[in-house]
Amino acid sequence: MRSLGLPTVWGAAAVTYKLACPLAQETGLEARIVTSAVFFAVGTGLILHVRQTLLRELRQLRRVAGAAQSALLRPPPSCVDGLDVAAAQLPSESGAAIGGDLYEVVATEYGVRAVMGDVRGHGIGAFGTVAALLGCFREAAHDEKDLGSVLHRLERALARHLRQEQPAGAAEEFVTLLLVEIRADGEMTALNCGHPWPYRLSGTDVAQLAPADPHPPLGVFPLQAELSAVGLGYLEHGDALFLFTDGAQDARDSRGRFFPLPHALTRAVRDTPLSSQTVLNRITHDLLHHTRGGPADDIALLILTKSRCTSFRGAGNCATSHDAPAADDAPPAMNHSA
Repeated sequence: MRSLGLPTVWGAAAVTYKLACPLAQETGLEARIVTSAVFFAVGTGLILHVRQTLLRELRQLRRVAGAAQSALLRPPPSCVDGLDVAAAQLPSESGAAIGGDLYEVVATEYGVRAVMGDVRGHGIGAFGTVAALLGCFREAAHDEKDLGSVLHRLERALARHLRQEQPAGAAEEFVTLLLVEIRADGEMTALNCGHPWPYRLSGTDVAQLAPADPHPPLGVFPLQAELSAVGLGYLEHGDALFLFTDGAQDARDSRGRFFPLPHALTRAVRDTPLSSQTVLNRITHDLLHHTRGGPADDIALLILTKSRCTSFRGAGNCATSHDAPAADDAPPAMNHSA
């Protein structure tokens, strides 16, 4: 109601001038110029007032969206059971704080479990699906003994969400998803539903792990009753696992050229020992530079480096054996690393 007060006063003043002021009743040139100036001033004031009101509401909406995103896609712990962790998200919508990508890292009695996913579409429309899947993963990762059971839980959570929120278009919605488990001895296993396989960074060697064909994206076809995780090898001390959504490898520059992700990773690991935060900063900087700050699709990055960091299970802070400095030109991305 308060936002209507000033426009109402201005409008009443203009009407009063037109009806009560003798000058407004005259038809001479000077009188018409004065009357036009009065109404022009009133109209300009109304436009500026509406503009300021809309900008204020937009800033408030962005603050609310940012708070919601931070609460849902909360910063991962900087260290979990010997793994140095860093993550970031680059939303595709200019000025947006909410994207359609999801990630999470949790320490469980079965090992460190991570999820990386990409919801069909982006922005606010994908936010509900992200919330449903992350909420389910944070429970199932602790409850279920094997990754197959975790994935079945996620499939049921997605189906419930689509039935409740989008009954008419549920058949068209899907999510690509990668589940990874890293055990205490460094052994890695994974289940992949239509998602890009991760890269292993070992010293200056960069290799994409692709042990098997992925399952279809979650929500396209029902999963098999029995799901066996595939091996990704071992993560040795100083090695890193780089998880990402396809927005990273599909990002294009102004000339339509794809982002050279393997080459960028190779340049990012030249300095040793590896640091998750340093690699993250360099890759996000290169992505934003390649796309001139405007990726066409949401991008999420998650890096897990096996280090000597120590923490309580699931703790959010730790001391690492290689506290590398961040890159000089850290990107203006939604950086969720601690």
